[in-house]
Amino acid sequence: MSSAPVPPPVDAFTPELHARLHAEIHARPPQPLHAPLAVTHWVQLVSGAERAASHAHLAALLAGRGLAPPAADAAFAQADLGDFSVRWELHTEFVAWTFFRPLQPADLDAFGAGEPPSAAELVPAAWRQGLPGQALTGVQLWALPRHGSDAGVLLRQLFPEGWVTGSLVISHSSVLHTDLRLRADGCLRMLVLADAEAPTGQVTPRRLGRLVQRVLEIDSYRMAALLGLPAARRAVRWLARGEDELAALTQALRGAERPDEPALLARLTQLAAELEGLYAATHSRFSASAAYDELVRQRLTDIAEMRLDGMQSLRDFLERRLAPAMATCRAADRRQAALSARIARVGDLLRTRVEVEQQRASRELLAAMNRRQGLQLKLQSTVEGLSVAAITYYVVGLVAYLARGAQGLGWPISVEATAAAAVPVVALVVWAGMRRLHHRIADADRPRTDGDA
Repeated sequence: MSSAPVPPPVDAFTPELHARLHAEIHARPPQPLHAPLAVTHWVQLVSGAERAASHAHLAALLAGRGLAPPAADAAFAQADLGDFSVRWELHTEFVAWTFFRPLQPADLDAFGAGEPPSAAELVPAAWRQGLPGQALTGVQLWALPRHGSDAGVLLRQLFPEGWVTGSLVISHSSVLHTDLRLRADGCLRMLVLADAEAPTGQVTPRRLGRLVQRVLEIDSYRMAALLGLPAARRAVRWLARGEDELAALTQALRGAERPDEPALLARLTQLAAELEGLYAATHSRFSASAAYDELVRQRLTDIAEMRLDGMQSLRDFLERRLAPAMATCRAADRRQAALSARIARVGDLLRTRVEVEQQRASRELLAAMNRRQGLQLKLQSTVEGLSVAAITYYVVGLVAYLARGAQGLGWPISVEATAAAAVPVVALVVWAGMRRLHHRIADADRPRTDGDA
């Protein structure tokens, strides 16, 4: 009877662990924001060493403003640097840097001639160029009051190509616009128009902070989810070749002769090894993409979009391209599992065929051994006849010597007659003795049963 699986060991539940677990619910809280403001959001892919370097990079920025560095084990930090503030978040695969800059009424006049000031302009250029990791995505976002802003002018300045999404968010209290197109600075543009007089309630600083955080996370998780797409495309190309190879192997197996089977088994083993290598390299990436995709969908649900007339919502736009990309990742993962199962079945079939051939060869070998044993028995019987004759000859010779000696003591029969009379008697005794010996050997080799004494 199988026992229940043993759960993995857990850390001792100390007061320190209790405090850390409780604090997890408050990790990365939204920052209260006041419109108008500019937000710059950079996301960097980082490796193990770059995670520590990112922490040191933040410490260098804070030290330049006379601020203390964050704790060595911190995964989140935010600080007010005077004319702008910074928010730093350490995730599993990437680091998110977000900078906030309050805008003055004079800054909004720049919309007439181009984009208003961004928060990135206040970040030291040398420090910005030294950011650890590789750029995953970037967002330049402006949050402005909905009333008093000329939406038409804003859209033309931020989205000059004319195509833009538009939706009401957080209970119709704000409007979100974006075109999800990268600009020369590697960032896309977003515009949030917060309504201070919304029927469903004023957009408070915390409410605006939650909206901005969720919108930025949508783009971050969207790009993280898409990291699985190149791997899926490479996997699909290999899977097409692998499936063709397996089909050819299966076809060859149908008409294969016995000498061909080792080569077929070697090809199948090589194919299985390549597939396992591909699976090991991509499965974790596909699992991560699925998790990020789920986060994107959750954040889209959180902002509660409602489409503006004549515009496509952000959810609809993402569904048009993100959903097929995630479907490609899922399909590649399923095809890998299906091909692995098919290879296993063909391998079992080939191994069964090899085992059948081996059993057939074993039977033929045993039959040959039985034939040789029969020949050996016949030869042994012939040798035994000669042995009986030879033993009889020597024993009769001894009898003749005894008869010759016995004549001196009065033995009345001649030596020749005595020897002749002894021949059948000696031969019979020798033959009977050898038969008895054979029977004893045969009885010793015969398997005993429960009924044997």
